[in-house]
Amino acid sequence: MVTWAPPRSDSTLIADATTLFTTTFGGEPDGVWAAPGRVNVIGDHVDYAGGVSIPFALPHLTAVAARRRADDVVTIVSVPPNTTTLHASVSLSDVRPGYPTGWSGYVTGTLWARLQDPSRHRENAYAGHGLDLAIISDVPLGSGLSSSAALECSVALAAQELSTHDPLSGADYHRLIHAAIRAENDIVGASTGGLDQRSSLLATAGHALVIDFRTTTVNQVACDVESDGLAFLVADTNAPHSLSDGQYASRRGVIDAVTAHGGATTLLDLDDAIATATSWAHTADAPVLPDIARARVTHVLEETERTKRVHQALNAKKWDECGLLMSESHNSLRDLYDVSTPELDSARDAALDAGALGARMTGGGFGGSIIALVPADTVTEIAHKIHQRAVDNNMPTPTFLAVTPASGARRLA
Repeated sequence: MVTWAPPRSDSTLIADATTLFTTTFGGEPDGVWAAPGRVNVIGDHVDYAGGVSIPFALPHLTAVAARRRADDVVTIVSVPPNTTTLHASVSLSDVRPGYPTGWSGYVTGTLWARLQDPSRHRENAYAGHGLDLAIISDVPLGSGLSSSAALECSVALAAQELSTHDPLSGADYHRLIHAAIRAENDIVGASTGGLDQRSSLLATAGHALVIDFRTTTVNQVACDVESDGLAFLVADTNAPHSLSDGQYASRRGVIDAVTAHGGATTLLDLDDAIATATSWAHTADAPVLPDIARARVTHVLEETERTKRVHQALNAKKWDECGLLMSESHNSLRDLYDVSTPELDSARDAALDAGALGARMTGGGFGGSIIALVPADTVTEIAHKIHQRAVDNNMPTPTFLAVTPASGARRLA
């Protein structure tokens, strides 16, 4: 039987987060905030290389009921999807690179990074910035759909609005983005490039974002597939997935090293990235062979060009071209970047065999989800085909999300 994961309504999220808060802490929260997960139409493993990505926000949210404290302690109760209730209590003055680890590091690391400036080195610099937080989420965990960014951005937005009581400016949003990135990079140890946080904070309903990481520009592009009888289907393979286990870092490490070897700011700034990759791979310290280095760099270059073409196709509503480029992207991530898995390949191939216009793994890889562009009247049929292929291959049973481009982080109550 096919399993679907629908999102809760805003009113249900408010009620559930508030109930969890009052049950745990007593009294009422100061407010409820939420931030979405994201899915990439195309453009994975290019953000840290100066490439271009096209994500959109999911309708699935992480919501946080928050209340300010007079001290520097962050006390958290969290109910992630399909897991037991989690608890943590951390003083912001104790947060540092490598501590705390795990899920609480995403929360406290973001709050800590948001407050970083020279004045914070004095004693009791974090006093008055503590929070009581009750967190619930509909964003699937470990699925390549940015559950960590949804967690970081919901908490960051809550802390910012409770601190200033003013509408956020563009500069505020970018400070929150970089605080969340720093939490992942420095505190938790996941070397991500900032795609997820930008998606969660800056997305608008009915649109995808076109993020150019070389120029740091973010543009909106209409992503209205429904009016042309199409839909996006996400299949979570439920295969184990983590970006802090070293595999993601090893891929990024090659790109960062080639970029540094060429003396550039990003890989896309190099005049001949393939030649630079070959030169670097022949140095004594290079951990990969030249063929591997060239493959990794080739993916980044070609994926960036594919993504630019998808931007044009979205503007022109050329859905067949969009689908073809999505499928080419998966092939590149599988063959050149080596981040796909048998479960992802099975789901992608089953979607195409069942009539999808295009399908690809989405996110960092090593498990997680695929996204497929499908005729709207075949969503259920294609989900069944993906499910059956997994059963036939003795793989974990997928979970399915029918998604449309949704709004970014916001206050709910």
